[in-house]
Amino acid sequence: MSYSIPHLPQAPTLEPQTVYLVASGDARDAANKTCWAAQRDMEAKLELALSNVGWKLKRAHDYDVALEHGFIWNQRMGMDVFARIPKNAPLIVAEAVWQFSHHVLAGLRDHQGGILTIANWSGQFPGLVGLLNLGGGLTKMGVPFSSLWSKDFTDHFFIAGLRQFLETGMVTHDLSHVRKLDPATLPQLERKLGTALARQLKLEKAIIGVFDEGCMGMYNAIFDDEVLNPLGIYKERLSQSALVAEMATVSPDEAQGVRDWLDRAGMTFHTGTEEATELTDAQLLSQFRMYIAALRIADDFGLDAVGIQYQQGLKDTVPASDLAEGLLNDVERPPVHSRDGSRELYAGLALPHFNEVDEGVAVDSLVTNRIWTAMGLDPATTLHDIRWGAPFDGDFVWVMEISGSVPAAHNGGYDKSYSMRQPPMFFPLGGGTLSGVSRPGEIVWSRVFLMDARLHVDLGRGTVVTLPPEETQRRLDATTPQWPIMHAVLHGVSRDQLMARHKANHLNVVYAPDARTADKAALVKAALFDALGVQVHLCGDVTL
Repeated sequence: MSYSIPHLPQAPTLEPQTVYLVASGDARDAANKTCWAAQRDMEAKLELALSNVGWKLKRAHDYDVALEHGFIWNQRMGMDVFARIPKNAPLIVAEAVWQFSHHVLAGLRDHQGGILTIANWSGQFPGLVGLLNLGGGLTKMGVPFSSLWSKDFTDHFFIAGLRQFLETGMVTHDLSHVRKLDPATLPQLERKLGTALARQLKLEKAIIGVFDEGCMGMYNAIFDDEVLNPLGIYKERLSQSALVAEMATVSPDEAQGVRDWLDRAGMTFHTGTEEATELTDAQLLSQFRMYIAALRIADDFGLDAVGIQYQQGLKDTVPASDLAEGLLNDVERPPVHSRDGSRELYAGLALPHFNEVDEGVAVDSLVTNRIWTAMGLDPATTLHDIRWGAPFDGDFVWVMEISGSVPAAHNGGYDKSYSMRQPPMFFPLGGGTLSGVSRPGEIVWSRVFLMDARLHVDLGRGTVVTLPPEETQRRLDATTPQWPIMHAVLHGVSRDQLMARHKANHLNVVYAPDARTADKAALVKAALFDALGVQVHLCGDVTL
């Protein structure tokens, strides 16, 4: 008997004083083409920076003339690219754009050399968001890596970090703002409430509805049942096709009723008639059908929170999910009744929605909703991308921005909220946002993530500030002007500390009426997570 023994290629040879570069991209052609110029500009600056310290930059994959970009745009391509990279080579993953992390995770999981993720400090395209997402995935996998960021790649912070990586394979950052919670230091009343709510969750259990997992390559956002179930949280796995089917059963009058309610509440819709580039009434009615359908399916399965993936599948089927998501996250929202009209669904309640099916946000939003409700506070919550930021009037003010799943309460009400068409680059069938400028006030921010095969949570405090209208517009124009924006100052956490520590692209936020209440609510949250067995890390100024 003879066997066909596969012939394995010879391992590639490591070139001396050479750093290899890969660029993970989007799975959407329009995004890759549009963003390529920014990526090319960043790589040219990186090449010069490396040359100035005596090293050569070697791109591990070529520009594709037919595709009009040089990104790794699917998982198979990523595997093939990494097969040509020496396993022990120093490696840079350079990101000026949003990227689908799973395109490169297979190669990064096996890589034995130092890994450095780099992003340009720019709000133009979400490169910083892509870098943080990839870092969350590498953290979940247990793969060591380092990160750097820079505006022009000539500053001392970047050059010093680059030299350290080339010499040691790692970059060290200041993480002195992070401290593990000592439960014994928690005030008695806050600890008692948090512990009681944790016991209730474990006893009565909760269900999060997942309309398809793994949105946009977000490996870091997928939490296995084995880590969720011990918290008392279980998944109801749902198909987005079922959501579309349910949308088809919603009558035109029901969808119009949502629009009429929002019009009476004072929300502004920037509409036109050109489907390809403008927000239309038809797109809005489709989104209102989705809102009604999501609540009816949630009622069918007894869901405590829900996540709609939207990308990739739904983007080619129906308009954006974000407007529906923002409505779900608010206590005050258009009423939706059961199919027979006999019951109002989730009356007077928010149904927390975890945008892009980020299951870290699912856990966080569910817990936050219960704590804030028990404390008699408004539980409206949302996630934001850590998009960018810049100093203003002595503070570093972050641009927190997301595609539209923000509750109107965060904007100060529906009369201060508006809806614009989603960018065609990401949303070919359009649909509106639930946009506005987040109102000033005190917030608690947090992130649940996987590290060392267990759940952790970073927890901190911040203040949403008001900036002059011209500065707000400058920041919107520098990012995505259609999307809702939050101007956030994080207490006791610098720009570089947050970037170095944060293990996800998303940050969860919720308001409190004043700083004292925010501190107390944050401590209840810390107590609840600790009682659930989640490792709690207090970040910056959280007063015990």
